[in-house]
This record gives sequence, C-alpha cells and structure tokens, in this order.
Amino acid sequence: MKQFFSFLDRSVFVFIDNNSNFREEISNTLRILVATDCHLGYMEKDEIRRHDSFQAFEEICSIASQKKALTSIRYQVDFLLLGGDLFHENKPSRSTLVKAIEILRRHCLNDQPIQFQVVSDQTVNFPDTFGRVNYEDPNFNVGLPVFSIHGNHDDPAGVDNLSAVDILSVCNLVNYFGKMVLGGSGVGQITVYPILIRKGSTAVALYGLGNIRDERLNRMFQTPHAVQFMRPEAQEGVQVSEWFNILVLHQNRIKANPKNAINEHFLPRFLDFIVWGHEHECLVDPQEVPGMGFHITQPGSSVATSLIDGESKPKHVLLLEIKGNQYRPTKIPLTSVRPFEYTEEPNSLVSERLIHGGSFWRTSTRGGDVSTRTANGYVLRGVVDCGGYDRASP
Repeated sequence: MKQFFSFLDRSVFVFIDNNSNFREEISNTLRILVATDCHLGYMEKDEIRRHDSFQAFEEICSIASQKKALTSIRYQVDFLLLGGDLFHENKPSRSTLVKAIEILRRHCLNDQPIQFQVVSDQTVNFPDTFGRVNYEDPNFNVGLPVFSIHGNHDDPAGVDNLSAVDILSVCNLVNYFGKMVLGGSGVGQITVYPILIRKGSTAVALYGLGNIRDERLNRMFQTPHAVQFMRPEAQEGVQVSEWFNILVLHQNRIKANPKNAINEHFLPRFLDFIVWGHEHECLVDPQEVPGMGFHITQPGSSVATSLIDGESKPKHVLLLEIKGNQYRPTKIPLTSVRPFEYTEEPNSLVSERLIHGGSFWRTSTRGGDVSTRTANGYVLRGVVDCGGYDRASP
C-alpha cells in the first residue's frame, strides 16, 4: 500500500508507489513549478550575456512542460507559477517581448489536457477584458498554464495602469493576477481575493500580491483593515479548514531599515505556504516561521543581476506537490545559468599569490578549476580587503 509520512501539519509528504491506487493518488496531487525573478532582457545589449536570461527562462519552461521521472512513474506539472519581475525593464524592448512570447508559445500551447479547475469568480481573479483563465478560451490550446504576479521591475504604470505582463495576458499566454488597485484615503486599502483551484480531493487557494512600494505596504499592514485577505468558503466536498492557502508576493524581505521591508509576521496566520519573490539569493528550501504556522520558499532569481555573494549561490526552481493539506518540495537545479563566482580575500593574501605567480581565481569557490567548468564563461567578482576602508557598493 502507499505510505505517507508527515512531520508537521501542512508539511512534506513522501509516498511510495506499490499498489494499484497510485493513479488515484496522482489525480489528487497538484503539481506546481515555482520560479521568480527571471528578468528577461537583462543586459540585452551585451554581446556575451545578452542571451542569459532567455536561456534560463527557456530551461524553466522546458522543465515545466516536459514529463519528468519520479521514481518509476512519469508525471507532468499542472502549471507554472512566477513570482514577479518576469521582465527586467518596465518597458521591455520589442526584441525582449518577441523572445518572451516565442518561449511561452513554444512550451505553453499544446494539446496536453488540463487536470485542474479554477472554481472561484474569475472576473475578480483576472479583471481584464476577457476575465477568465487562459486555458478555458476555446480559441487556444493551452497545455501549460502560467500564473504570474508583477514585480517592481515590471509593475503597472501610466494612465491605464498597465504592465508588460498585461501584454502577455491579452495574448492569452499568461494568467496575470495580484494587480491591486489602491483604494481609500491616506495609506490606501486593498483586498486580496484567492484563485480557488480544485484537483480531485485537493483544494488550493492561491493569493497573489503584486509589488507595492515597500514603505507604503509596510504602513498598510500596520493600519487596521488596510490589507484584507478573503478566506475561501466551504464548497461541496471541501471545508474551510481543508483549503491549502498559498501567497505569492514580491517585496523586500531582509533590510536594515525595517520600514523598507515586509515583516513575515505581518502576514495572516491562516496561510500555509509563502512564495517570496524579489530577493535574488536562492533559499529554495521551505523555512518555517516560528509561531506563524506557515513555511516560506525564496527561489531567488534565475539570472544574476547584482555582483553580490547571494547571487553566486546555485540557482534552482521548486517543484511543489500538494495533496490535501500536505506538500512535498523538490528543488531542481538550473543548469543553463552562467556561473558567477564571488570571493573576498585580504590584501596580504592576494599580494602573496601575485608575487609567487599564483592566480586570484585559481579555483572556484564551489570547487573545481574556473577555467574548465563552462564553455560560456564565468562572471567573476573579487573583493580585496585593504583594511580601514568602507566597502563601496558593486
């Protein structure tokens, strides 16, 4: 028989396929591939690095669209979830838009059957001209739905409050959600409605909160009734407590100035899982927040845009499998990302190496010879500590 292991409520499940009920279990398990901060178009005028962001996004979409092996069973992701900053520029170039659309068309439009349903009011979830999830459009064959919020790089702007993600939305390639209209006087007021998703016996409430200026959102969370999350109601076969609640947001998480970031304890306790975009360091393994009852994953960016130590860690995406009120995370490394090496050395050690004919970049900080690890080249940054001086920003 199939065995489940759970170390916490709303926690990781592990199953072993050794009976005929496995097919039924698969039909009740929602599989989501999670990625954030793709920054399409980053350094698009650089002759060497101009393709990096697109190659990483192509790999992400390929992982989501192809069938992968799980023990001896083959499965497919139900949808791709993006946590903001899909584009690097607020007004991406035509070249960047064309390449993004090409990648999405290549991987998202096919005859693969959709195994889940959106059962919430879609005109509230997707308040655009069409007001429905893209795979329900009879004029398109969408085999891989993509759900995305906006980040601070591709946030809505202008008289019509439009984002570059809106272009992908009206092309029926992306389900754009989490765009807030700040109402009320003073600090403002927002109401976050979930996308309610059903797959077999599994029910997921997906909340999206596109980027809002951190100082303002910080004040809103500390103002009574300024930020309201609408809980899903009981439905046939699903009680209120049986919804698995996910929040996707794109904000500062760690800052020296607490007013310029969102404290994890601001978030409602009924949430089960948080996907945190904007922070580029890959902390993809879910971390429990003490006293809050939920876990946070920070997938990080798929392309290095800052020469800092956090960007040098290996890049991953997260496969999130949900069954009932349990989940199983599987981190998947991205192999197409250009390696970025960061090291800090005291001035005395660097001088000694150079005097004796050594190399500052003799070995990779992750192991191996940096001259042979990749044919595409490295991004390298070395910090020499001369002592007694403040460090300049990269």
